[in-house]
Amino acid sequence: MNPLITVTGPLLLLLLAFVAQSTTHWEEKQVLKQLKNNLVPESITASSCLSTWDFSLDPCDNLFTDKFTCGFRCDAVDVSGTTHLTQLTLDPAGYTGPLPATWNLPYLETLDLSNNHFTGQIPDSLSNLTRLTQLALSKNSFTGPIPSSIASLVNLQHLSLDNNNLQGTIPVNFKALTNLKRLEMHSNNLNGVVPDFTSLQNLLYLDLSFNSLTGPFPSTFPKSLLQISMRNNTLNAALESEALRNLTYLQVLDLSSNNFTGSVPFVLFELPSLQQLTLSYNEFSNIETPSHAFDTRSGVIAVDLSNNELRGFLPLFLSLMPKLSSLSLENNKFVGMIPTQYALKTVFPEPGVAPFERLLLGGNYLFGGIPSALMALEPGSANVRLVDNCFYRCPVSFFFCQGGEQKSSQECKRFSHFIP
Repeated sequence: MNPLITVTGPLLLLLLAFVAQSTTHWEEKQVLKQLKNNLVPESITASSCLSTWDFSLDPCDNLFTDKFTCGFRCDAVDVSGTTHLTQLTLDPAGYTGPLPATWNLPYLETLDLSNNHFTGQIPDSLSNLTRLTQLALSKNSFTGPIPSSIASLVNLQHLSLDNNNLQGTIPVNFKALTNLKRLEMHSNNLNGVVPDFTSLQNLLYLDLSFNSLTGPFPSTFPKSLLQISMRNNTLNAALESEALRNLTYLQVLDLSSNNFTGSVPFVLFELPSLQQLTLSYNEFSNIETPSHAFDTRSGVIAVDLSNNELRGFLPLFLSLMPKLSSLSLENNKFVGMIPTQYALKTVFPEPGVAPFERLLLGGNYLFGGIPSALMALEPGSANVRLVDNCFYRCPVSFFFCQGGEQKSSQECKRFSHFIP
C-alpha cells in the first residue's frame, strides 16, 4: 500500500489491520514468478532488485521491507479486498530472457522494462493490460514484428519500443491509440511506409529514426506534434508544402539521412514554432524562395541543409531570420559570392538579432572576395568555415580558411563558366 495520507486513532488501527492482511491477486503473483523464471539465472545478480523477489512472502504486503524492491506499486483494491499491482518497473540490470507468454495484470498502469536484454518476441498478451498508460520496452533485444494487439491499449499515453531488433511494418491500427502523447520506435529494423497518424490528435513526440522505412513523407500529421524525427531511413520523393503547413506547434523537424528530392519548401521557414530544422544528407536540389515579403518573426534557431545537391546562390532570406544562429550549407553546389548580409549578421548584427555563431559554407563553389566584415572576426568568436570552395584567395592566417584547401581553378571552371 502507498502511505500517502496520515491517519491516527482507531482509523489507524483499522488501516494497519487491513494492511497486515493485504494479499496480491494469485494470477499476478504467477506472472511475477514466470517473469523471474524465464530469465537467464546469471543475469539476476545479487545487487539487482529482481534478486529480492521472495515468493514465500506476499509482494504487496512487503513493499517497505528488503523484499520486492523493484518499483512496485500496489494501491488498487478490488471488491474482495485483494490488492493489485498498478506499477512495475525493473531496474536496468541487464536481465536476459523472454517475457512470459501470459500477462494477467489487469490493474497495471505502468510497465517499464527498459534498458535490459529481454529477448524473443513481444507477447500478444500485453494487450490484456487494458489500463496501461505507459509501456516502455526500449533498449532490449526484442525481435519479430510489433504486435498489432497493442492497438487495443487505448489508454496508452507513452509507448517506447526503441532500440530493439523489431522487424516488419508499423501496425496501421495504431491509429486507434488516440491518447498517445509520445511514440518512440527508433533504432529498429522496421520497413514499409509511415502509416497515417492523423487520428492521434494528442501526439506530441514522434521518433521513427534509424529504421528502413520507405515511401514519401506522409501527407498529413496530427497538428499537436512538437517534434518529428525520421532520420536515417530511406524515405524519398519531394516534401509537399501542404503536409507541413498545419504543423503550427512543431518545434523540431529532423529528416536527415534519407532520399528526399526536389525543393526544400519555404513553408518550413514560416512555421511559427519551429526552432530546429535538419534536412542534411538528402538529395534536395534547391531551396524555395519566398514569393512575398519574408516574415521576420521566424523563431528558427538552427538550420542544417548540408550534404545535399542544392544549387544556385546562397538564399538571402536566411540572413534575415532574427533568431537563426546556426546555419550549415556545407557540401552542396552553391555558387556566387557570399552575400554581405551573411557577414554582417555574423559580425555586426542589428539590435535584437542573433548573430551567426555557426556559419558553415565549405564544400561549395563560392567565389569572389571574402566580405571585409568577416576579416574582423576573432578566432573563437564564431564557428565559420569556408574551405573547399573557389575563393581565389583565402589565406590560412584567417581561421575560417583553415582545415582544408580551396578547389582547383580547373574544377571550379568545369562546374560553372561564370567562375573566374
